[in-house]
Amino acid sequence: MAGIVIVGAGECGLRAAFAARNAGYAGEITVIGAETTLPYERPPLSKPDAAGVIEKPITSKEALSACAIALRSGVTVTEIDRANRQLQLSVGSALGYDKLLLTTGARPRTLACPGGEHARVFRTIEDAREVFRSAGASTRVTIVGAGLIGLELAAVLIGRCAKVTVLEAGPRPLGRNVPEPFAMRLAERHRQRGVDIRCGVALRVCTAFSVVLENGQTIDTDLAVAAIGVTPNIDLAEAAGLTTQNGICVDAGLRTEDPRIFAAGDCAAVQAPDGGYRHYETWQNAQAQRDVAGANLAGGDARFSGPVWFWSDQYDLGLQGFGETEGDPAAIRDLGNGAEVRFYSNDAGQLIGAAGLGPSNAVSRDIKIAQRLAGATLDPALLADANQNMKKLLRAA
Repeated sequence: MAGIVIVGAGECGLRAAFAARNAGYAGEITVIGAETTLPYERPPLSKPDAAGVIEKPITSKEALSACAIALRSGVTVTEIDRANRQLQLSVGSALGYDKLLLTTGARPRTLACPGGEHARVFRTIEDAREVFRSAGASTRVTIVGAGLIGLELAAVLIGRCAKVTVLEAGPRPLGRNVPEPFAMRLAERHRQRGVDIRCGVALRVCTAFSVVLENGQTIDTDLAVAAIGVTPNIDLAEAAGLTTQNGICVDAGLRTEDPRIFAAGDCAAVQAPDGGYRHYETWQNAQAQRDVAGANLAGGDARFSGPVWFWSDQYDLGLQGFGETEGDPAAIRDLGNGAEVRFYSNDAGQLIGAAGLGPSNAVSRDIKIAQRLAGATLDPALLADANQNMKKLLRAA
């Protein structure tokens, strides 16, 4: 038997291999990774310490050996031959599979304006090392994109005494799934620290030493960074005839229309109860889907169900949330000391999301419990009452 082959050696793919072993799979498992380093976690890349970029390995060679998982680094898959259940590899050989998991991840979007290639992207450990190596005291840094990664980078670089400008095409920072009051509070903290945040701007051209806006204004720049999101890596799946829709389309068991091929993580679009497909990009999503994929590769019938958790640490403030957090909240819980949690419900009164902002981990406990309450019908008055123990609400639900 050819065994399980996993294409993509990141958080989702590599840990799915261990999950398959833990689920009792005894056959061969091969993980193929394009990078030559031992796989590492990506969230710490935007949070360096005094020594530099934090490289946090996902596993060790010893752990891989103990579980009989073969990791082929520095190799890519160039073609999936579904009829013969075979992969063509960049090294010129072929590899057969019995079951295939695609965890090909995503790639950072680049600037579309002329000269966009002058802006660095931020995705790999080498990207992080290059950015932090290039940005020192008095370095003029322009970050394009005021999302979580863009603002996390801004917080780190301003702390290194760089001169930081953040450009955002949208009307406000953190326009994706972060409540506006939280976004405005974080933006104000950035401005207090000296970050120049400009929203509603468009780029005309990017050069090696400047960024020119559509209004003609020139921003002198020593380092430009594009932090405008990612695009799922679906080219391999599309070439193999698999259905894609802002990701490789899979059911709740993470299976594609080919029963021997699965997809998970940043490259996957999971079918929702309403029939549509949802694409998730959070670290916890990679964790949750790896467990489902691993179990099902081993012959199980696990199901993925969101919503998934996200977080961001900027200065002394911690942002956490999950699910749908747009529109007007059903309830607002004031935890004191500048900490607040906002809860969101659907038309049926079911909890579909929550977001919190406060010093350090002040909102962590409430967000974690709220995530376990997702789907429950709750009294907004109880959610808003900070004297109501969230664990009691969980037990009652």
